[in-house]
Amino acid sequence: MRRHAFVRTTVATATLAFALAACGGEEPEESSPEPAESSAPAEPETWPLTGLEADGSVAKDRPPLVVKYDNTASSAPQVGLGRADLVVEELVEGGYTRLAAFFYSKVPQEVGPVRSMRTSDIGIVSPVGAEIVTSGGAARTVGAIKNAGITFHSEGSPGFGRDSGRAAPYNLMTNLAETAKATEDGTEDTPPDYLAWGDAADLPQGKPASSIQASFGSRVTEWQFRGGKYRNTNSYAAEDDRFVADTVLALKVQIGDAGYLDPAGSFVPETKFEGQGKAVLFHDGRAIQATWSKDALDGEVTLSTSEGDLAVPPGRTWIELVPANDAAGKLRPGDITFQK
Repeated sequence: MRRHAFVRTTVATATLAFALAACGGEEPEESSPEPAESSAPAEPETWPLTGLEADGSVAKDRPPLVVKYDNTASSAPQVGLGRADLVVEELVEGGYTRLAAFFYSKVPQEVGPVRSMRTSDIGIVSPVGAEIVTSGGAARTVGAIKNAGITFHSEGSPGFGRDSGRAAPYNLMTNLAETAKATEDGTEDTPPDYLAWGDAADLPQGKPASSIQASFGSRVTEWQFRGGKYRNTNSYAAEDDRFVADTVLALKVQIGDAGYLDPAGSFVPETKFEGQGKAVLFHDGRAIQATWSKDALDGEVTLSTSEGDLAVPPGRTWIELVPANDAAGKLRPGDITFQK
């Protein structure tokens, strides 16, 4: 699913004043044309996944690509994560997580390790018509992804290959630039904004928060606010290839049963990324309590407080989809904690 954005163009109109010729044979007076009306400067375009101003057009002839990263110690080092526009962390079996890393403004070369997709990804990628870069998925997942109209690229597609220096199944990598070429269709589209972007000066005061923990069960993702940025201190990416966030957005989401077991016989959870729940927006060392809502799997996430709508400051955002329930007793609810 590709969506079209409307581009606004300001057209200046110039008017010239002409003197009327005098009657009675008198020489007409010369007149000077009035200066043309100055056109207002064109409103700069912004990247849909970051809200940052772009130097030129943001329309491309390919959709955003979402790489499914393994997020366990076996994935170290994760490659290319530091060049993503936006990252969503989602629950998988055993209380561990996978990362859905969005690439649009920049497309690096080698990325990975690439792992399997989940039905949870439908609500994550469909709001911007993204395509998934994955190792594949269970038959039930593949069917659901196809029924949702989402295209995915897996082993055998352009760019994919195995890294002999890594152990399977953590050795599937892809040259994302090559994978991206396979998605080009000659039609320049601009995806809709993933979040409602707005001025940081409009944020509520919130509470001081320099340390964040997002608990999924077996995985607890930790952040420290340093130098004006949020840094994932237990990332599996190399130090110079980590995703450095301007904002961390933690959402409490409902978890259901994906309807099948993994090869080890473990329950497979499904994140229900629609509806509403509690949220915490972390920006500039502050934590702002809020509520999130999303009216459909392909809908936009909106945030609000008792004072009204809450916009996310432009920049690179990491979204934590933290479990709000125990999925019929099969996993423990997660938690969002923070300290000064």
